Amino acid sequence: MNWRDRISVDPEICHGKACIKGTRVMVSVILDNLAADVPPEEMLKNYPSLTPEDIHSAVSYAAELARERVVILPEKVAA
Repeated sequence: MNWRDRISVDPEICHGKACIKGTRVMVSVILDNLAADVPPEEMLKNYPSLTPEDIHSAVSYAAELARERVVILPEKVAA
Protein backbone atom coordinates (compact mmCIF):
# COMPACT_ATOMS: atom_id res chain seq x y z
CA MET A 1 0.00 0.00 0.00
CA ASN A 2 1.23 3.45 -0.90
CA TRP A 3 0.43 6.22 1.60
CA ARG A 4 0.06 8.65 -1.33
CA ASP A 5 -3.15 6.83 -2.29
CA ARG A 6 -4.76 7.75 1.06
CA ILE A 7 -3.34 11.16 2.03
CA SER A 8 -4.00 14.47 0.33
CA VAL A 9 -3.47 18.18 0.76
CA ASP A 10 -6.18 20.60 -0.28
CA PRO A 11 -5.86 24.30 0.60
CA GLU A 12 -9.64 24.38 1.10
CA ILE A 13 -9.69 21.54 3.63
CA CYS A 14 -8.14 21.91 7.11
CA HIS A 15 -6.05 24.89 5.97
CA GLY A 16 -4.03 22.72 3.59
CA LYS A 17 -2.82 20.27 6.24
CA ALA A 18 -2.24 16.66 5.21
CA CYS A 19 -5.50 14.73 5.68
CA ILE A 20 -6.88 11.32 4.96
CA LYS A 21 -8.52 11.55 1.54
CA GLY A 22 -12.26 12.10 1.64
CA THR A 23 -12.18 13.17 5.30
CA ARG A 24 -11.21 16.13 7.43
CA VAL A 25 -9.11 13.92 9.68
CA MET A 26 -5.60 15.35 9.70
CA VAL A 27 -2.61 13.05 9.70
CA SER A 28 -1.34 14.93 12.76
CA VAL A 29 -4.48 13.92 14.70
CA ILE A 30 -3.81 10.26 14.00
CA LEU A 31 -0.15 10.60 14.97
CA ASP A 32 -1.02 12.55 18.14
CA ASN A 33 -3.41 9.78 19.15
CA LEU A 34 -0.81 7.09 18.53
CA ALA A 35 1.77 9.08 20.49
CA ALA A 36 -0.71 9.27 23.37
CA ASP A 37 -1.05 5.45 23.30
CA VAL A 38 -4.61 5.54 21.99
CA PRO A 39 -5.20 2.08 20.51
CA PRO A 40 -6.02 2.02 16.78
CA GLU A 41 -9.34 0.30 17.59
CA GLU A 42 -10.35 3.28 19.72
CA MET A 43 -9.36 5.72 16.97
CA LEU A 44 -11.47 3.77 14.50
CA LYS A 45 -14.40 4.02 16.90
CA ASN A 46 -13.87 7.75 17.50
CA TYR A 47 -13.35 8.52 13.81
CA PRO A 48 -15.72 6.21 11.91
CA SER A 49 -14.53 7.50 8.53
CA LEU A 50 -11.06 6.03 9.18
CA THR A 51 -9.86 2.58 8.23
CA PRO A 52 -6.91 0.61 9.58
CA GLU A 53 -5.16 1.34 6.27
CA ASP A 54 -5.59 5.09 6.90
CA ILE A 55 -3.79 4.79 10.24
CA HIS A 56 -1.00 2.79 8.63
CA SER A 57 -0.74 5.39 5.86
CA ALA A 58 -0.39 8.19 8.42
CA VAL A 59 2.52 6.36 10.05
CA SER A 60 4.12 5.71 6.66
CA TYR A 61 3.74 9.40 5.76
CA ALA A 62 5.39 10.40 9.05
CA ALA A 63 8.25 7.99 8.37
CA GLU A 64 8.74 9.58 4.97
CA LEU A 65 8.87 13.05 6.52
CA ALA A 66 11.36 11.85 9.14
CA ARG A 67 13.79 11.09 6.32
CA GLU A 68 14.12 14.89 6.05
CA ARG A 69 13.34 15.08 2.38
CA VAL A 70 10.82 17.35 0.74
CA VAL A 71 7.62 15.42 0.04
CA ILE A 72 5.41 16.92 -2.64
CA LEU A 73 1.72 16.13 -2.32
CA PRO A 74 -0.64 16.94 -5.16
CA GLU A 75 -2.93 19.86 -4.38
CA LYS A 76 -6.47 20.17 -5.57
CA VAL A 77 -6.48 22.27 -8.72
CA ALA A 78 -8.92 25.17 -8.62
CA ALA A 79 -11.58 24.92 -11.27
